[in-house]
Amino acid sequence: MSTLTWQRRALLGAAGLALLGVTAELAYRLGPPGPRVLPAPSSVAAAAAGLLSDGEFAAHTYATLHACAAGLTAAFGLGVTTGLLLGALPGLEHVLRPIIEFLRSVPSLVLIPLALSLLGEPSAAKTALIVYSCSWPILITTLYGMLEVEPQLKETLRAYGFGPLAIIWRACLPSTAPHIATGVRLAIPVALIVSVSVEVITGATPGIGTYIVNSYSAFDTAHGLAATLAAGLLALAATELCAAGEHRLFTWHRHTTGAPR
Repeated sequence: MSTLTWQRRALLGAAGLALLGVTAELAYRLGPPGPRVLPAPSSVAAAAAGLLSDGEFAAHTYATLHACAAGLTAAFGLGVTTGLLLGALPGLEHVLRPIIEFLRSVPSLVLIPLALSLLGEPSAAKTALIVYSCSWPILITTLYGMLEVEPQLKETLRAYGFGPLAIIWRACLPSTAPHIATGVRLAIPVALIVSVSVEVITGATPGIGTYIVNSYSAFDTAHGLAATLAAGLLALAATELCAAGEHRLFTWHRHTTGAPR
């Protein structure tokens, strides 16, 4: 498969978004006459451009990104540690697998009342739910990475007298690193989705979701939709940056597995 530079991929992606915007505007203009529930896409685009200089939106965005960063950091430590442990102890993995599959199937949003009851503070509940949601993709990809570590490599280190922790550090962790990076990339949009959703539902913590709710409450649909688009673009940009980092750091893994570059 041919290789696309990140610059070309970015241009193609921007062209796709522009085409979507033009199509939406034409559909709006050519639609049936009469009162419209939603503003014109061009009005939403103008409102989105205005968000760049909106100090209130910047403060809310910082609150959301701060919660996402804190939650992802904790989820990274929890997911990687648990994944390495379960990968090193297959018996424990078999015992806990049904519990893991059950818990990761529980939607995070239904746990909002429980998190608020246990933690009290909405910001703490939001961060806790981000940790809960983002730990699963990181844990699962780490576990699968552990299962792909060459057994001969571990046996060789064991024969030279290395203990379990040294084997994990010297053999398992480097081999599993690309899978861990994939888990982090998958967790990034999950973190933003959970954060904004909690903000929308509770309305008691600063963030993009609260800005959206306030905009709709003031009947400012254009800014509400613009903030929604901004949240999606933030997730897209963060995911692409993570993918670019994977591309640079794990070239050897793509060459080894034959994955497309």
